[in-house]
Amino acid sequence: MSDNNSQLITDETASENEATRVRFWGNVTLLEEGNRYRINRIELAPGHHITTQMHYHRSEHWVVVSGTAKVICDGKETILIQKQSTYVPMSTPHRVENPGVIPLVMIEVQNGEYLGEDDITRFEDAQ
Repeated sequence: MSDNNSQLITDETASENEATRVRFWGNVTLLEEGNRYRINRIELAPGHHITTQMHYHRSEHWVVVSGTAKVICDGKETILIQKQSTYVPMSTPHRVENPGVIPLVMIEVQNGEYLGEDDITRFEDAQ
């Protein structure tokens, strides 16, 4: 009986880990997904950034939960702190950085007709 319980715990842990994608800059955890939307929790390590990118079929709304975000959207730079948010329209180059000393935690809401990973156009960053 203990073997079955161990297997259940292992299976639950595996499915939780599949929802989190670890990157060199931090991680992304899928919180909820539906038709035409996806909600992610993004954690960005201090001093790191996500590559400048653009999406043709979705917009994004970012809400800062903790830390500080330096957002560059369509060439305009904005600093966001806890409880502040920004909207990233479709077809707009954007990037987020963590200029702080603690992890940046954001909730990202993606909306659009298509949310696939192949709708990401990445740009080379000058750093």
